[in-house]
Amino acid sequence: MRVTSRVLACLVGATIACVGPAGDGADLEQRQAEVAWQGAAVMPFDLDRTTHSFEKLEGGGLQTVVADGDDPEQVALIRSHMAEEAERFARGDFHDPAMIHGDDMAGLHSLVTGYEQLTVTYSDVSGGAEIEFGTEVDELVAAIHHWFEAQLLDHGEHAQPHR
Repeated sequence: MRVTSRVLACLVGATIACVGPAGDGADLEQRQAEVAWQGAAVMPFDLDRTTHSFEKLEGGGLQTVVADGDDPEQVALIRSHMAEEAERFARGDFHDPAMIHGDDMAGLHSLVTGYEQLTVTYSDVSGGAEIEFGTEVDELVAAIHHWFEAQLLDHGEHAQPHR
């Protein structure tokens, strides 16, 4: 069968129209479902009863997880998990985010290799906990920001930019 360039262009156009561009809504929904499933294996708190927020700071970023409403059980789980994660991150152990989001997650490689130039600080906050990431290295600030953007996208309705 001979396929002309015009027919090929029509087929490609029809495929793009049906499937949508890379990262379309269906692909994103599937990705977010996979991340939620992986997250349930790593994070002890319930994603449907908590909210992640990510704030980019000039020298790093602030990751916060809080319970949705008055939920002492979720608050305790959040605090325990986030305190452990802060200790791991300070040692350059980013295994848990890699398990949830994949080894090629934006910013992750730079954070793993540059961890000695990061400050990682855990704090309790009302309804949950936060981890502040700080550095004076511009490349690591950018890595933190990219890492936060990837988490916002991957966590979907369970995450929001910090307000």
